[in-house]
Amino acid sequence: MRTKNGFINVLASLASNIITIIIGLLAQALFIKIMGIEYLGLNGLFTNIISMLGIIELGIGSAIIYNLYKPIADKDIETIKSLMKFYKKSYHIIGFVVLTLGLIIIPFLPLIIDDVTVNVNIPLIYILFLLEIVFSYFLSYKRSILYANQKNYIINLIHIGYTVLLNVGQLLVLFFTKNYYLYLIIKIVVRIIENLVITYIANKKYDYLREPSKPLDKKIERDIIKKVKALFFHKIASFVVAGTDNIIIAKFLGIMWVGLYSNYYLVINAVQTLFIQALVALTPSVGNLLVTEPKDVQFNTFKKVRFMNFWVACFSAIAVLIIMRSFISIWIGEEYLLTKLVLIVLVFNLFQKLMRSTYQTFKEAAGIYHEDRYVPIVESIINIVVSIIGVKLVGLAGVFIGTIVSGFVLWFYSYPKYIYKKLFGRNIKAYLKETLGYILLFVFIASITCCVNDMYVFKNIYIEFIKNVIIAILIPNLIMLVIFIKNDNFCYYLNLLKKVLKK
Repeated sequence: MRTKNGFINVLASLASNIITIIIGLLAQALFIKIMGIEYLGLNGLFTNIISMLGIIELGIGSAIIYNLYKPIADKDIETIKSLMKFYKKSYHIIGFVVLTLGLIIIPFLPLIIDDVTVNVNIPLIYILFLLEIVFSYFLSYKRSILYANQKNYIINLIHIGYTVLLNVGQLLVLFFTKNYYLYLIIKIVVRIIENLVITYIANKKYDYLREPSKPLDKKIERDIIKKVKALFFHKIASFVVAGTDNIIIAKFLGIMWVGLYSNYYLVINAVQTLFIQALVALTPSVGNLLVTEPKDVQFNTFKKVRFMNFWVACFSAIAVLIIMRSFISIWIGEEYLLTKLVLIVLVFNLFQKLMRSTYQTFKEAAGIYHEDRYVPIVESIINIVVSIIGVKLVGLAGVFIGTIVSGFVLWFYSYPKYIYKKLFGRNIKAYLKETLGYILLFVFIASITCCVNDMYVFKNIYIEFIKNVIIAILIPNLIMLVIFIKNDNFCYYLNLLKKVLKK
């Protein structure tokens, strides 16, 4: 059942994200044509600022979902009801705090944005962005019960409907009115509809959630509070590492560069989301695995997931490296291209983020938050310092070099100590050997693929794009096939595929 649920959740996640990506690419191209690059820059900047407020959530959702795994496995309805009531109360408080702090930020917006030439009310636009996240806190908490019950596919199917409705509505508004305020209001309305639908389905499937509940057991509450305190530091790091890029770019390079980077970010984030969400969809299954299976079974599963993690991460990052420039040229035009150095840095950053997915999945499923609570602080400081120095020395690429360098804290301290050694009781030397081996193998495969791709360049951009796609699909996968043809993990997936095809 665990394997079946994991498989269904992965498929639903992939389908949801593929549809979201396709619609998102079309929508962004039309947005740029109708509104221009500066409006796109404002979108990216305010999204980053609002993500900063997400720190206030403190990781309560992750802590409660972790605590739901066992009562769900034990069919302990009373504990589930108590956890969900605690979750609801917590999220309502968070919603009010986020609204208050968000309003306090308004007077400081001119310190970040000082070169906007479009005729808009900046504070009003910011408030509309703020309201979307605030309404989500009041309505979204019942997602957790579906997630913990390995029913992610329901959330993903609803999100497909949300994506279609949102983008169609927004583009119609832009096409007929070019009203940016109405464009943002539609996003708020559709987000509310999405959360109401999920709430309705959760109530329907788990009708006991509407019954009176007892106060949450003090032991569980203390465990949640302990994890929340630790997750606070992780939330800060998540924002600083992923959420400050546009703020630094806007401050040191200008809002137009935020718009230019937003196009690359949309494509790279689409690839990253497509892949990471598929692994995140496995988290409930991994959570079940960690509370029901012995260490050796857990570690063997980890190795299998990490192997597939590398294969898809390697292929995905190389595909972005080979295809991106011709794709951008066709999609929105050559004038929106960034330098090759920026692309290379972005691709390596993408690879290392994707390769962290397996570790993060097992870490979250195991509830390892408190032990490495101070690591994110170090990661955040390194990211800000290196990014600011980098942007002054090499421009845009320097911002993302900071992100890569800060990630080393996780790779060479947190993951070997808390995942490999603590969770699995394994040797750290083996971890370093395997991790460095995967990184060097990626660099080798990427270099070979680039050399093959550069052997001949077509002047016709459409033919060049087709050539890029063919090479990006064939070369890295053929090289990995030759290297891993006798690998135990590869044989496992090959046999699994054979079984699926037979059925």
